[in-house]
Amino acid sequence: MGHNHDHHHGGAENNLKIAFFINVGFTIFEIIGGLYVNSVSIVSDAVHDLGDSLSLGTAWFLQHKSKQKADKKFSFGYARFSLLGALINSLVLIGGSIFVVSEAIDRIIHPESSDAGGMMIIAIIGMVINGYAAWKLSGGKSLNEKVMTWHLLEDVLGWVAVFIVSVVLQFKDIQYLDPALSLLITMYILWGVFKRLKETLFLFLQGVPADVDIVEIELKLKEIDHVESLHHTHIWSLEGEHHVFSTHLKLENITEFKQVLEAKEQAKELLKTYRFTHYTIETELDGENCELCD
Repeated sequence: MGHNHDHHHGGAENNLKIAFFINVGFTIFEIIGGLYVNSVSIVSDAVHDLGDSLSLGTAWFLQHKSKQKADKKFSFGYARFSLLGALINSLVLIGGSIFVVSEAIDRIIHPESSDAGGMMIIAIIGMVINGYAAWKLSGGKSLNEKVMTWHLLEDVLGWVAVFIVSVVLQFKDIQYLDPALSLLITMYILWGVFKRLKETLFLFLQGVPADVDIVEIELKLKEIDHVESLHHTHIWSLEGEHHVFSTHLKLENITEFKQVLEAKEQAKELLKTYRFTHYTIETELDGENCELCD
């Protein structure tokens, strides 16, 4: 069994923690501000932000949980808890987006005027605060951080739309402009979320990670001296960053035990060039029959 650990989790957890507290603080401000300027769209956005805050809290907790070492319950450790966070947050974001779409359609059917000046001030604060939180998470490598970046990006783009609308409303009261923009932004965000959700579900179903070519690895392993063939090869990912590999090497023309060790050592050296956290290599001589071989 080989181990090749990377440690990105501390930064990921810290970024999610900062984004969580920023979002909670801003949600409270948004509710008060929305009521003060009598803006239904800002208050409804505050409800959406409250959902974001819950998602960030969940992501932060699960990212922290994912750092725990392997134990008798979870022999690979808790890395996949980060993936669970990404799945939950994708579903919450889809739910929030459906809410925004229904609100926007309702606004188009029943147009209302808004306090343009108040909207502009809150929009500027919203862009700065959510933009900072999105920037803190944008370099994140875990799928959890990527999903949360989409959460915050949705808010940033939402506030850009509110700002543009507030500027236009200073000059002309076009009431359908705000909900129309909201619909466009939400569609764009949903496109990104479904892409991430597909990636998350693929990893959950133990698909071969996109950055690993299983055929290429098999061909390279076959080039090693005394390797006749290989079977029962499996590659999957714990959470999108750390991958797991296992295979059975069928060896031929082995005259001494040292040759088995050399073949295994060469295989391990090859696998070290890939991003595998765990790898297992089983060797079998040409006279052996593997029960797992088709």
